[in-house]
Amino acid sequence: MINRIVVVGSGVMGRGIAYVGALGGYSVTLVDINETALQNAKNEIEVIFEKGMKYGKISADTAEHARQKLNYDNSLAKVAGNADLIIEAVPELASIKKQVFEEMEEHASKECYFATNTSTMSPTEIASFGKRPEKTIAMHFFNPVHKMPLVEIVRGLETSDETAEIIREVAVNMGKETVVINEFPGFVTSRISALVGNEAFYMLQEGLGTPEEIDKAIKLGLNYPMGPFELVDLVGLDARLNNLKYLHEKLGEKYRPAPLLEQYVKAGRLGRKSGKGVYDYTLGKELVPK
Repeated sequence: MINRIVVVGSGVMGRGIAYVGALGGYSVTLVDINETALQNAKNEIEVIFEKGMKYGKISADTAEHARQKLNYDNSLAKVAGNADLIIEAVPELASIKKQVFEEMEEHASKECYFATNTSTMSPTEIASFGKRPEKTIAMHFFNPVHKMPLVEIVRGLETSDETAEIIREVAVNMGKETVVINEFPGFVTSRISALVGNEAFYMLQEGLGTPEEIDKAIKLGLNYPMGPFELVDLVGLDARLNNLKYLHEKLGEKYRPAPLLEQYVKAGRLGRKSGKGVYDYTLGKELVPK
């Protein structure tokens, strides 16, 4: 039974996972070696609580109970031994995930389950960084975690049926709908999203329309909740570029990143987190290529 969850990485995804985990009744410790990042995550989680109460999504009692379930720490080694489940939510780079999983393996109990929050990477490969492939799985949460209803659960080559069912139950307790699928690069959602988002950059590069026009066409014509440029600014252009590079390597030419996307990332236009992406959040105006 899962009672205690450790979430590694206090970025946008990690803090969101910690929040829904606490709301789901789990004792959650959010871990990050960067104290400033950890404090920012704590502040942002509090903002989510306040907005949830303001708009009637959660009661004050529910929020207070969840707050009591949340802890923050800068040492994975200190807290891993008490965890029933560790969810890694660090950037989508194999070198970083390898380092984290090796530390997880060193300090966690043999009964502990491991999950990686990844949108494209192989849970089989990530499981090889530890020594419990049967207890390792991918939990692909979506941004923003507290609003998006789906968790895509991806089994690795050696993931056991028991692990898949236990992790599915955890996601359900967090208030999520689930799909349980087998590993293949990009899974279901990232393969489609990457294609749509990359094609939008090609359209912008070709001068087909402005970002606002392309976003509006996709939202109203295809009934998407967000346009591809609104979405990429939210998740980060660097994250999207990393995903496309991985899919291009694994699945071929159709995932080659648009040159304009690469140019934006080189210019530091990473989306909302940097203030500028496809749109300029410092001025409230869109940015378009000259």
